[in-house]
Formats: sequence, structure tokens, C-alpha cells
Amino acid sequence: MTLPIPAHHHKNVRLYNPFGAGSESQEQQALFRWWRIGGFRTFGLAACQLFAIPNGGKRGIATAARMKSEGVTAGIPDIFLAAPSGDKHGLFIELKRKDRGKLSTCQKASMAALEAAGYACVVAHGWEAARQEIENYLTGGEQ
Repeated sequence: MTLPIPAHHHKNVRLYNPFGAGSESQEQQALFRWWRIGGFRTFGLAACQLFAIPNGGKRGIATAARMKSEGVTAGIPDIFLAAPSGDKHGLFIELKRKDRGKLSTCQKASMAALEAAGYACVVAHGWEAARQEIENYLTGGEQ
């Protein structure tokens, strides 16, 4: 069960079930909850600069075929932060469950290609790790 969290508590409060690791979906929801309740303001950004890329999930054959024809591409990370930092154009985040999850061969290849094109790419296990990666990226690791 997720409870509303006052904005002044957003750095120190778990935003999902405290009795175990959440699903990838719960982890991603918690990350976006932190971002929207004030994370973006900390860095002088707009809330819309962090967004999900809906590549995963179970779909019917017709929906999957339509989405593929619309440009959905296997291996692309889950989340993108559209903000340059240092010599990087933006940050791609592949979010995994806190307690497990590893990259597929396709994900490794996609992330390598994105890094070669000047983007930062990270794998984060849990929303808190993703938050730390965002903070490190935007501050040049000076947290």
C-alpha cells in the first residue's frame, strides 16, 4: 500500500511497501513520485524532463505489432532524463527490482550504442538507487 508522502519528507521515506522489494512497476512509480513531489525543483528542472519509455510489459500480438511499427524498440532503457550534464546529452536509466534483475544482451547492446552517441546510461536496482544516479548525474557526483 502506498501512502501520500509530505513533500518535506521525500528524501528519507520509502515510497512503496516496506516489507520487501517492490516490483519494477512499484519501484518506477516510487521514483516518479519522488521526482514529481519536488525532486525536479532541487535541480531547477521541469517535471516533464524525466519520463518513462514504455517498451516493456505484456501485450497482445496486435498491440505489440502496432507498437513496433510505431517505433518501440527492444532493449531501450526504461527512463530518460532530458537534461544535459557535463559532456553528456541526457541520462538513460534501466530500472530493475531492488532484489534482482540483470540486463539482457539486447539491453547491453542498446546501452552501449547510446553511450557511444554521448548519453549516460545506468542500471539502478530500486528507486532509491535510481534517485542517487539522477542526483550524481546532475551534480557531477558532488552530492
